[in-house]
Amino acid sequence: MTGLQRWGVTTAMVGREDEQAELVAFVKSATGQALVLRGETGVGKSSLLSHAAALAEQEGHAVIRAAGVEAESELPYAGLHQFLHPLLADAARLDDGTRAVFDAVFGGMQGDPPSVMTLGIAVLSLLSLSAAQRPLLLVLDDGQWLDDSSADVCGFVGRRLAGGPAKMLVTVRTDLTSRFDTAALPELPITALTDEDAAHLLDHRYPELSRRVRRIVLEQAQGNPLALVELPAHFAGRSSDLPVEDLIGQHGVPLPRRLQRLFGTRIAALDERVRTELLMGALDGAGTPSGTDAVPGTRYGMRDADPAVAAGLLDIEVVTGDFVFRHPLVRSAVVRMATPNQRRAAHLALAQVHRENLERRATHLAAATVDPDEDVADILETAAESATRRGGALAAVAWLTRAAELSENHADRSRRLTDAAFVAGHAARLGQAHRLVQADLAPGSTESPASVLAAAYRALYQEGDVRSTHRQVSAAIEKLRDARTAAGSAEPEEVLTRLVILLLAISQFSGDRAVWESTHELLASMGDLVTQHSRLYRDTWSDVTRHGAGWAEPVRQAAANLSELEPWAVTRFGAAAYHLDILSHYRPHLQRVVDRELETGAVATGMVMLHQIMLDQLAVGEWAQAEDTGQRGLDLATEHGHHLFAAQSRAYLAQLAGLRGQVGRARDLQAEVDAWARPRGLGFLTQVADAAGATAALSSGDYETAYLYAIGITQPGTFRPYAYQASRTLLDLVEAAQHTGRVEQARAHALAARDAGLPNVSPRLGLITYGALAMTSEDEREAAEMFTRAESHPDAARFPFELARIRLAHGIRVRHVQGPATARQYLVPAAEAFERLGATGWTERARAELRATGAPPRVSTLNLASLTWQERRIADLAAGGLTNKEIGERMHLSPRTVSSHLYRIFPKLGITARAALRDALSRTDALSRTDVAQV
Repeated sequence: MTGLQRWGVTTAMVGREDEQAELVAFVKSATGQALVLRGETGVGKSSLLSHAAALAEQEGHAVIRAAGVEAESELPYAGLHQFLHPLLADAARLDDGTRAVFDAVFGGMQGDPPSVMTLGIAVLSLLSLSAAQRPLLLVLDDGQWLDDSSADVCGFVGRRLAGGPAKMLVTVRTDLTSRFDTAALPELPITALTDEDAAHLLDHRYPELSRRVRRIVLEQAQGNPLALVELPAHFAGRSSDLPVEDLIGQHGVPLPRRLQRLFGTRIAALDERVRTELLMGALDGAGTPSGTDAVPGTRYGMRDADPAVAAGLLDIEVVTGDFVFRHPLVRSAVVRMATPNQRRAAHLALAQVHRENLERRATHLAAATVDPDEDVADILETAAESATRRGGALAAVAWLTRAAELSENHADRSRRLTDAAFVAGHAARLGQAHRLVQADLAPGSTESPASVLAAAYRALYQEGDVRSTHRQVSAAIEKLRDARTAAGSAEPEEVLTRLVILLLAISQFSGDRAVWESTHELLASMGDLVTQHSRLYRDTWSDVTRHGAGWAEPVRQAAANLSELEPWAVTRFGAAAYHLDILSHYRPHLQRVVDRELETGAVATGMVMLHQIMLDQLAVGEWAQAEDTGQRGLDLATEHGHHLFAAQSRAYLAQLAGLRGQVGRARDLQAEVDAWARPRGLGFLTQVADAAGATAALSSGDYETAYLYAIGITQPGTFRPYAYQASRTLLDLVEAAQHTGRVEQARAHALAARDAGLPNVSPRLGLITYGALAMTSEDEREAAEMFTRAESHPDAARFPFELARIRLAHGIRVRHVQGPATARQYLVPAAEAFERLGATGWTERARAELRATGAPPRVSTLNLASLTWQERRIADLAAGGLTNKEIGERMHLSPRTVSSHLYRIFPKLGITARAALRDALSRTDALSRTDVAQV
């Protein structure tokens, strides 16, 4: 018995006993899983895939087949559409949100393109629904040709199939890289046949071979099944006296190349009409085996190609009757044998076939067009915009570059190359961006506005160079300004606007007053050449204390239309929102799109999105998530050589460590950032480092050190111009000054915040200004009024750490003035907030103040609050002396379930034994009653 016959599959397969056993176990497994078959071309991966599919069908699985196609490898989600098309009818039974995800990807609906995680979760939901009645096997051949977007989703899904009714089987070639190389899916290596199995296969298929030819075939095939099957046919009708190299090809040529040469002989024997059909199919990915699950109308269907079947180049799909290529090498050989003119003619015909599909039509027009053609260039440009919205920034770069090549005039060519370079820069392809703009330089010219833009991007983000980039970008802007003025045009052009925004980013990272004043002066000289958005960025990125008032509402309004913006425009508004402390309005959109941008789109912009997500997580108190986000950003920036972003991630991680009381880690990160940023004049980062130092010192109670760090950012009683941390560290300077006896400096700084109108700039600045005034006032009435204004601020809850600090300071003051009982109403919520945040140093300080009020030792109110109603009831019954069985009878639970609940309750109450339950609950209830009585 051979092949899979022992398992009920009747098709024969020579050898592969171990691989077959693995696949049988895979198919018959009761739980979902994924498996990648990896091997060289022709080694038999597709045959094993077909055997597994046949076994799965016999086992009652629904089998969906798909295949990666080289012609579609740059079309976002083309491969995923193959897989899911047969199941999309079931999507009507999903919830509205999940259906909207599929509509955004496949339905052409406007809106945010989903991230890999969002789309992957939607796919998992669809698979679970479709497989509810019948287990499902997804079979993907030639995974190396799958488009990146689809491959990322397949990898995400494959890692999460366990426990479900769906399985995924994928084949990839070893000689080509693919997204599956890093997908972390289980793999089964498919190697060459053993000498014994190779000889058995050859003798079974060609029993009449001469001894000499048999030896040559075995030597040349090297155990490759496809070679063993195909090579003997090559010798038919040839003289046995020919040298070996004439029979089979030169030694050292890779086996796939030799097989393509053998297929080429058969292709050449076909008439021109059939060869044209094969070429159309090969260029469009037609004939991919997909059984009953073919995606209708998405690929060219080959017609009247029976001679190619007779020649062993095509097969006929049993269910659909479609022609399919026997092997990817056949497709490759067809394309390579065609002349350039034949390929262009086929592409042109396919563009007409796909005239309703923008991106596929663009793919074929790009290949079909030789001479400049503005209509085709426009289509490619539009397709690039579509790809960018779908998270395909790299495909957009390719299409824009080709559009530039096909442009009919220099102005359009230059514009499209500039756009390609711009997108490439945001996709973290800074080298490619540089090469693109260099290709646009006029003869004898050394630079252009676009080349300055690309060079400055590279110098800023890779090296942190703000000094020379500011000079170069300023000079380029001045030239464009003068040229536009001389031409009598007041309309800004795209490259000028991009240079202005880059200049603003450079100025922001410099954090230097002279640099910012130079930037403001230059922009003031440009009049209407500066766009309204650029004015918003100028005022919010530079110094919100002096220029930020009035911008919060426009930035809030912009958050309602983020899906209509390019990703880099979103992060520009996000930066403004951060400075205005309204970043939470942007975070939902950022979290929806960041994974997509990092994996298939504007990678550099995705890193900025991670920074902004982390900053909002820090602000709202989600510190554990902020740690993960910050580390992810650091890893990505390091991987892509964006040293500026890496230093920025370290600076934010230093701030977080300081907040958590991880003083050693905060100081290590702070020192690393400072050593890199200070010599480069990166004031933005050195200010964050100093702020982290102040935060860490305050957390540990080292107020003198905290004061020294704080005055390094700004002096008491003033807010240093263009030092963006000056207003953000208001509370740090005030508290450090008060605790070191510098009461006058603390009061002067609080009054300066009030006089500067900080409450009118942002909600957080309003909160901490009122808090600082309450802390520093000598008048108890004023202190109470300012504290009330802080605590009742509409946005106070969005900044839990700052609110807890203000409550702690006010509670300490009240304890000294009004007594301990009154102070508890402020100290208790402060302690709870610090504990919930994980601010260990601040938690200890608040607990010490509570103990000074005479409050009894207590369990964590946070942990008590985390008890569910059921857990609290079980705890009360257990404290009353009931056994697990008795508790179970009262609550209709098993004794084991009661035991499990108690196992979770003990650590929440800070106890280790059942006997301690009564005291723990009694202390908590007593303290709660005391708190209520005092409020």
